[in-house]
Amino acid sequence: MFDNLLGLVEQMGYFGLLLLMFLENVFPPIPSELIMPLGGFLAAQGKMDPFLVVLVGTAGSVLGGLPWYYLGRFFGHDRLIALSERFGFIMTMDPPDVEKAFSWFSRHGAKAVLFGRLIPAIRTLISVPAGMAAMGMPKFLLLTTLGSLVWTSILTGAGYALESQYEVVESYVDPVSKIVVYGVITVYFGRLGWRLLRGRRTGNR
Repeated sequence: MFDNLLGLVEQMGYFGLLLLMFLENVFPPIPSELIMPLGGFLAAQGKMDPFLVVLVGTAGSVLGGLPWYYLGRFFGHDRLIALSERFGFIMTMDPPDVEKAFSWFSRHGAKAVLFGRLIPAIRTLISVPAGMAAMGMPKFLLLTTLGSLVWTSILTGAGYALESQYEVVESYVDPVSKIVVYGVITVYFGRLGWRLLRGRRTGNR
Protein backbone atom coordinates (compact mmCIF):
# COMPACT_ATOMS: atom_id res chain seq x y z
CA MET A 1 0.00 0.00 0.00
CA PHE A 2 2.94 2.31 0.72
CA ASP A 3 4.16 2.32 -2.89
CA ASN A 4 0.66 2.91 -4.28
CA LEU A 5 -0.10 5.81 -1.94
CA LEU A 6 3.37 7.26 -2.42
CA GLY A 7 2.96 7.23 -6.19
CA LEU A 8 -0.52 8.78 -5.97
CA VAL A 9 0.55 11.65 -3.72
CA GLU A 10 3.71 12.31 -5.73
CA GLN A 11 1.70 12.47 -8.96
CA MET A 12 -1.32 14.42 -7.66
CA GLY A 13 0.47 16.48 -5.01
CA TYR A 14 -1.59 18.26 -2.37
CA PHE A 15 -4.84 17.47 -4.16
CA GLY A 16 -4.03 13.77 -3.86
CA LEU A 17 -3.43 14.21 -0.13
CA LEU A 18 -6.72 16.12 0.20
CA LEU A 19 -8.59 13.40 -1.70
CA LEU A 20 -7.11 10.58 0.37
CA MET A 21 -7.95 12.27 3.67
CA PHE A 22 -11.49 12.91 2.45
CA LEU A 23 -11.89 9.27 1.43
CA GLU A 24 -10.34 8.14 4.72
CA ASN A 25 -13.35 9.60 6.52
CA VAL A 26 -15.92 8.33 4.03
CA PHE A 27 -14.23 4.96 3.50
CA PRO A 28 -12.33 4.19 6.76
CA PRO A 29 -10.26 1.22 5.44
CA ILE A 30 -7.94 3.90 4.02
CA PRO A 31 -6.27 4.93 7.32
CA SER A 32 -5.05 8.43 8.13
CA GLU A 33 -2.38 6.66 10.22
CA LEU A 34 -0.79 5.79 6.90
CA ILE A 35 -1.65 8.85 4.79
CA MET A 36 -0.44 11.71 6.99
CA PRO A 37 2.92 10.18 7.97
CA LEU A 38 3.42 9.67 4.24
CA GLY A 39 2.93 13.42 3.77
CA GLY A 40 5.48 14.06 6.51
CA PHE A 41 7.84 11.58 4.85
CA LEU A 42 7.64 13.48 1.54
CA ALA A 43 8.05 16.81 3.35
CA ALA A 44 11.24 15.52 4.99
CA GLN A 45 12.53 14.76 1.50
CA GLY A 46 11.80 18.33 0.41
CA LYS A 47 9.03 17.29 -1.97
CA MET A 48 6.21 18.93 0.01
CA ASP A 49 5.83 21.73 2.53
CA PRO A 50 5.12 20.32 6.02
CA PHE A 51 2.75 23.16 6.96
CA LEU A 52 0.76 22.75 3.75
CA VAL A 53 0.65 19.00 4.35
CA VAL A 54 -0.97 19.59 7.74
CA LEU A 55 -3.40 22.21 6.41
CA VAL A 56 -4.44 20.15 3.39
CA GLY A 57 -4.76 16.98 5.46
CA THR A 58 -6.91 18.82 7.99
CA ALA A 59 -9.11 20.25 5.24
CA GLY A 60 -9.62 16.78 3.75
CA SER A 61 -10.49 15.36 7.16
CA VAL A 62 -13.04 18.11 7.86
CA LEU A 63 -14.65 17.73 4.43
CA GLY A 64 -14.84 13.98 4.98
CA GLY A 65 -16.75 14.48 8.22
CA LEU A 66 -19.51 16.53 6.57
CA PRO A 67 -21.36 13.64 4.84
CA TRP A 68 -21.62 11.85 8.18
CA TYR A 69 -22.83 15.03 9.86
CA TYR A 70 -25.57 15.52 7.28
CA LEU A 71 -26.52 11.86 7.56
CA GLY A 72 -27.08 12.46 11.27
CA ARG A 73 -29.09 15.61 10.51
CA PHE A 74 -31.24 13.63 8.08
CA PHE A 75 -32.15 11.04 10.69
CA GLY A 76 -32.44 13.48 13.58
CA HIS A 77 -34.11 12.92 16.93
CA ASP A 78 -37.62 11.96 15.79
CA ARG A 79 -36.54 9.51 13.09
CA LEU A 80 -34.10 7.83 15.45
CA ILE A 81 -36.85 7.46 18.08
CA ALA A 82 -39.09 5.90 15.44
CA LEU A 83 -36.31 3.53 14.35
CA SER A 84 -35.62 2.50 17.95
CA GLU A 85 -39.31 1.72 18.45
CA ARG A 86 -39.31 -0.50 15.37
CA PHE A 87 -35.80 -1.97 15.40
CA GLY A 88 -34.83 -1.49 19.03
CA PHE A 89 -33.59 -5.05 19.46
CA ILE A 90 -31.15 -4.85 16.54
CA MET A 91 -30.02 -1.35 17.51
CA THR A 92 -29.81 -2.45 21.18
CA MET A 93 -31.47 0.86 21.95
CA ASP A 94 -35.05 1.54 23.05
CA PRO A 95 -36.56 5.06 22.90
CA PRO A 96 -35.52 5.77 26.54
CA ASP A 97 -31.94 4.79 25.64
CA VAL A 98 -32.02 7.18 22.69
CA GLU A 99 -33.27 9.98 24.91
CA LYS A 100 -30.44 9.33 27.37
CA ALA A 101 -27.91 9.37 24.53
CA PHE A 102 -29.23 12.69 23.25
CA SER A 103 -29.19 14.10 26.77
CA TRP A 104 -25.56 12.97 27.23
CA PHE A 105 -24.49 14.45 23.91
CA SER A 106 -26.26 17.71 24.74
CA ARG A 107 -24.08 17.98 27.87
CA HIS A 108 -20.79 16.71 26.42
CA GLY A 109 -21.24 17.21 22.67
CA ALA A 110 -18.44 19.75 22.25
CA LYS A 111 -15.89 17.61 24.09
CA ALA A 112 -17.06 14.48 22.28
CA VAL A 113 -16.56 16.02 18.84
CA LEU A 114 -13.25 17.65 19.73
CA PHE A 115 -11.57 14.68 21.39
CA GLY A 116 -13.39 12.13 19.25
CA ARG A 117 -11.36 13.35 16.27
CA LEU A 118 -8.24 12.09 18.05
CA ILE A 119 -9.50 8.52 18.55
CA PRO A 120 -9.00 6.00 15.74
CA ALA A 121 -12.25 4.54 14.32
CA ILE A 122 -14.35 6.90 16.48
CA ARG A 123 -13.03 10.01 14.72
CA THR A 124 -15.22 9.41 11.66
CA LEU A 125 -18.43 8.29 13.35
CA ILE A 126 -18.50 11.09 15.95
CA SER A 127 -19.91 13.38 13.25
CA VAL A 128 -23.15 11.37 13.15
CA PRO A 129 -24.43 12.17 16.69
CA ALA A 130 -23.34 15.76 16.17
CA GLY A 131 -25.69 15.95 13.20
CA MET A 132 -28.46 14.10 15.03
CA ALA A 133 -28.23 16.52 17.94
CA ALA A 134 -28.42 19.39 15.41
CA MET A 135 -25.13 20.90 16.56
CA GLY A 136 -24.68 24.22 14.79
CA MET A 137 -22.53 24.04 11.68
CA PRO A 138 -20.06 26.79 12.77
CA LYS A 139 -19.49 25.03 16.10
CA PHE A 140 -19.18 21.62 14.44
CA LEU A 141 -16.68 22.93 11.90
CA LEU A 142 -14.61 24.67 14.58
CA LEU A 143 -14.39 21.62 16.85
CA THR A 144 -13.81 19.21 13.96
CA THR A 145 -11.10 21.45 12.52
CA LEU A 146 -9.29 21.81 15.85
CA GLY A 147 -9.40 18.08 16.59
CA SER A 148 -8.35 17.18 13.05
CA LEU A 149 -5.55 19.74 13.12
CA VAL A 150 -4.03 18.15 16.22
CA TRP A 151 -4.36 14.66 14.76
CA THR A 152 -2.85 15.49 11.36
CA SER A 153 -0.06 17.52 12.98
CA ILE A 154 0.97 14.60 15.19
CA LEU A 155 1.01 12.10 12.33
CA THR A 156 2.75 14.48 9.92
CA GLY A 157 5.37 15.33 12.53
CA ALA A 158 5.97 11.65 13.20
CA GLY A 159 6.38 10.91 9.51
CA TYR A 160 8.71 13.89 9.11
CA ALA A 161 10.88 12.86 12.05
CA LEU A 162 11.09 9.20 11.08
CA GLU A 163 11.38 9.87 7.34
CA SER A 164 12.27 6.54 5.68
CA GLN A 165 11.12 4.64 8.75
CA TYR A 166 7.69 6.25 8.68
CA GLU A 167 5.99 2.83 8.60
CA VAL A 168 6.94 2.55 12.29
CA VAL A 169 4.14 5.06 12.97
CA GLU A 170 1.56 2.77 11.39
CA SER A 171 2.90 -0.24 13.27
CA TYR A 172 2.10 1.52 16.57
CA VAL A 173 -1.11 3.35 15.69
CA ASP A 174 -2.81 0.73 13.50
CA PRO A 175 -3.17 -1.85 16.35
CA VAL A 176 -4.89 0.83 18.43
CA SER A 177 -7.39 1.35 15.62
CA LYS A 178 -8.11 -2.37 15.51
CA ILE A 179 -8.54 -2.58 19.29
CA VAL A 180 -11.11 0.23 19.20
CA VAL A 181 -13.01 -1.38 16.29
CA TYR A 182 -13.04 -4.82 17.93
CA GLY A 183 -14.04 -3.21 21.20
CA VAL A 184 -17.06 -1.54 19.59
CA ILE A 185 -18.08 -4.85 17.98
CA THR A 186 -17.71 -6.69 21.29
CA VAL A 187 -19.82 -4.11 23.13
CA TYR A 188 -22.54 -4.33 20.48
CA PHE A 189 -22.84 -8.11 20.62
CA GLY A 190 -22.58 -7.98 24.39
CA ARG A 191 -25.56 -5.60 24.55
CA LEU A 192 -27.44 -7.77 22.04
CA GLY A 193 -26.83 -10.88 24.14
CA TRP A 194 -27.86 -9.11 27.34
CA ARG A 195 -31.12 -7.89 25.79
CA LEU A 196 -31.87 -11.41 24.53
CA LEU A 197 -31.20 -12.90 27.97
CA ARG A 198 -33.26 -10.21 29.70
CA GLY A 199 -36.11 -10.83 27.27
CA ARG A 200 -36.14 -14.55 28.05
CA ARG A 201 -36.13 -13.89 31.80
CA THR A 202 -39.05 -11.50 31.44
CA GLY A 203 -40.95 -14.03 29.32
CA ASN A 204 -40.48 -16.77 31.93
CA ARG A 205 -42.06 -14.75 34.72
